[in-house]
Amino acid sequence: MLALRLTRAARLAVQLRRLLVASASAGTGFLLLCALGHALTHPDAPGASSLRLAWCAAPLAATVYLAVAVARADPGTRPRPGLSAIGLGPGRLMAVSATTTALSAALGSVAALLGFLYLRGDLTGAPVDGAVSGVLALGQRLPAPAVVTLLALVPAAASAAVALTLRPRAPRPAPSAGSRRYGRFGAYGWGAARETFGAYGRYGARLASASASAPAPAPAPAPASASASASASASASASASAQPAGGRPAGAAQADPSGALLTQASDTRPPATTDGDGSAQDATGPAPATPRAHTTLLPWGIAVLTAGLAVETYAGDTATRDAAPSAGVLLGWALATLGLALAGPGLTHLCGRLLQAVRPGALRLLAGRVLMEESHRIGRPLGVVCAVASAAYAAAALHDADATDFGPLSLIGAVVVAGCTVATLLTAAVEAKHARTDTTDALLRLGAPPTTLRAAAALRAGALLAVFGPLTLVVAQLASLPLAR
Repeated sequence: MLALRLTRAARLAVQLRRLLVASASAGTGFLLLCALGHALTHPDAPGASSLRLAWCAAPLAATVYLAVAVARADPGTRPRPGLSAIGLGPGRLMAVSATTTALSAALGSVAALLGFLYLRGDLTGAPVDGAVSGVLALGQRLPAPAVVTLLALVPAAASAAVALTLRPRAPRPAPSAGSRRYGRFGAYGWGAARETFGAYGRYGARLASASASAPAPAPAPAPASASASASASASASASASAQPAGGRPAGAAQADPSGALLTQASDTRPPATTDGDGSAQDATGPAPATPRAHTTLLPWGIAVLTAGLAVETYAGDTATRDAAPSAGVLLGWALATLGLALAGPGLTHLCGRLLQAVRPGALRLLAGRVLMEESHRIGRPLGVVCAVASAAYAAAALHDADATDFGPLSLIGAVVVAGCTVATLLTAAVEAKHARTDTTDALLRLGAPPTTLRAAAALRAGALLAVFGPLTLVVAQLASLPLAR
């Protein structure tokens, strides 16, 4: 009930994105039903029917990918402070998002069933003649369990993917600030402030500890009055009780008995303070978290892309010229898409770094920093769009070379896959724009003109097009070579 209320009270943009999910689910469900109709019409060709069903995995994956992106960009199901008190914690909001996605996908599945029955003539009494009549199983009764299973596949997969993506994650425990850190080679763990090479054995580095362990000689008494001596001893005892044992006041330097100042070469952290229970804590607070590098998956993405192209080349060499694309070609394209999706964040991060190279100005610096920050949001959708564009280019080249007709079902599948990937990229871009709203407002308050922000956005788009455009053409050429022979 809560999911229905949130669905009805959502804004127009959110409703349009959910309508896109329903449309994609309808297209995928119709293709699944057509695969079932082909199996019923041609019982003597189970291999061709299985291949049609396997090719339905591409629109299914694209639909699930779009559903996850729409659920992540939904502002009504984001965790907010205070919602846990009324029973809407992260787990409940995740369940609401999964239920909303399942409802949108189920609406599309129902539309697919109605369209399939209309083409069969079960609703009007007159079946439709044309190229799709051979996959409608005309004159045969549809098995209800198979129809329900195929139509429930898209809502179940989409809701499961949303629940897995938006599941509440426990925060990682921060390292205790009071624990001793070691930075030398061979010591246990890694310190926050690592020592340079040779710092441990540098001359004078351990004089402070040696002088601290040696007993200091008593100073010669100075002639003073009794009241002055009493006040001096009282202040000294008060300062000694205020600072920790073995420490020194902040800002004070250690000195040896002869009066020479001693500094420890490897001591780069401020002195620790003690709280009431005697545990030492860092005065500067916990160390800032190191930003996660998005270029670590770039080599893996390149390796998976290379493997996908190799599999596709092998499948294209072993297949006959007049045969339809085999399952090996589908596996090769799937691996190539996975590789580009893994390499997308790293390539976007590198685009940001290249924009800031060679003495950047304010415009290039702003555009590069934003690209580096948003690489984890828009990198993977960009990689998937690159893979789909490469497949479309290869299919168009194959069509021009062999003059083959793909048919209406192939066009429906291509439209579903391309539409889902482009819509996912636009949704990720909108999500990234909303995430940097505070930064944009701060720049405007500081006096940055809006034309500068628009120019930075255009520069980011141009940099991404300059990197991903040639990559798309190269992958498309390599993918189309084994199919065109």
